[in-house]
Amino acid sequence: MKKIKVFAAIDYILLACVICLTLIGIAFIYSAAINRDGVLTNTNYLKQILWGCSGLVFMIAIACYDYRKTERYIFWIFVVACLVLLYTAFGGRYVNGSRSWIGFGAFSIQPAEFCKVIFIVFLAWYLNNSENENPLKRFIVSVSILALMLGLIMLQPDLGTALVFIPIFIFMAFASGIKLKYIMIFVSVGALTILFTMLPVWETYIVRHSIPLLKVLNESRLRMIVTLGFFAVMLVGILGCILFKNSKYYYWIAYIAGIICISLIASKFVGLKLKGYQLKRLIIFLNPYVDPKDSGWNIIQSKIAIGAGGFFGRGFLRGMQSHLNYLPEQGTDFIFSILCEEWGFAGGFIVFLLYLIIMLRTIYILKETHSKYGCYIVTGIFGMFFFHFVENIGMVMGLMPITGIPLLFLSYGGSSLWTSMICIGLVMAIRYRRFNFMD
Repeated sequence: MKKIKVFAAIDYILLACVICLTLIGIAFIYSAAINRDGVLTNTNYLKQILWGCSGLVFMIAIACYDYRKTERYIFWIFVVACLVLLYTAFGGRYVNGSRSWIGFGAFSIQPAEFCKVIFIVFLAWYLNNSENENPLKRFIVSVSILALMLGLIMLQPDLGTALVFIPIFIFMAFASGIKLKYIMIFVSVGALTILFTMLPVWETYIVRHSIPLLKVLNESRLRMIVTLGFFAVMLVGILGCILFKNSKYYYWIAYIAGIICISLIASKFVGLKLKGYQLKRLIIFLNPYVDPKDSGWNIIQSKIAIGAGGFFGRGFLRGMQSHLNYLPEQGTDFIFSILCEEWGFAGGFIVFLLYLIIMLRTIYILKETHSKYGCYIVTGIFGMFFFHFVENIGMVMGLMPITGIPLLFLSYGGSSLWTSMICIGLVMAIRYRRFNFMD
């Protein structure tokens, strides 16, 4: 009976896609380790094989587990996750400008990666158990859960990982029926926060001359005055809504002023937490040639690698950009660039197709699931996969900012690979119990 349950719980379409992507990732992690003399410079591919095999075990074990039982203890898991993130921010290992890792010697993990899964399951639990609450309260509590997680990760700071939580939240909020006007407030604040954070950097590195209007963002005193001004306007709007009920005029005054006020405050916080070179990396994709030997180097070399591949590529282990070490982070963030150089458009298309199958299969399972709790979890996982894929591919093509977001299943890293496989295991568990039957 247990064997039958295991075979029934596994979604073989998802399993096949995951194995194919993982094997492709291992092959190109190996390729990235070969230097110009054909000498293997590291054994990262062996570590990836170990993580991949153990990750498959986790995936199948989770697929067989009744995910609904997680409702009993997900709150305490979330609390522990927050404490671990707090410890990581102050006691973690310092790597690439942030404290994102904990561990000993060669074994270390990135807790923020696993917190993606915990956040998805915890938010799904809350959304499932708060359907009868006041819609505004439900939205505020949901945003507070997200803000807590983002705040703890930004203490490290790890902007790339923090960004992934935002589309997860948007997808889950929409699926759970949170009012569209509340979601639009969140999206607007997020977009303006990014805009207000990046405009001064854009002025400094891209435009390279002073723009009078941007003094509001560059001068702290003027910025504070403007922020307080919008806060006062928001209060007037709220007061008007109270005194003159059903007044759309005052409603929109409070709505717009509140969004701008919150965005100004949030962008100041983000600007303080990120270092100059990190901000520069986020904007340099607009014109990498303004700093071709430093911040723009990765994008330029990545585009050269992708273009050099042509339709069928140079051939496996024959890429020039990787073996001559022109492309940094070639086994992690920019692994797709190496793949396209060696396998060309055809190889890139295969990867696109495998991801498309995973996305479509996830949507199918989402539509078939009768449990709202399971539905919310699958929605969050879909949002995570979708954003990782779009951001990483856009980043290596020079269409999106460099955020250090890996390409799931392909990029080197145990924490990322385990997290991805755990998520697939959850999707399989939900598919197996999509009609909400009891084991």
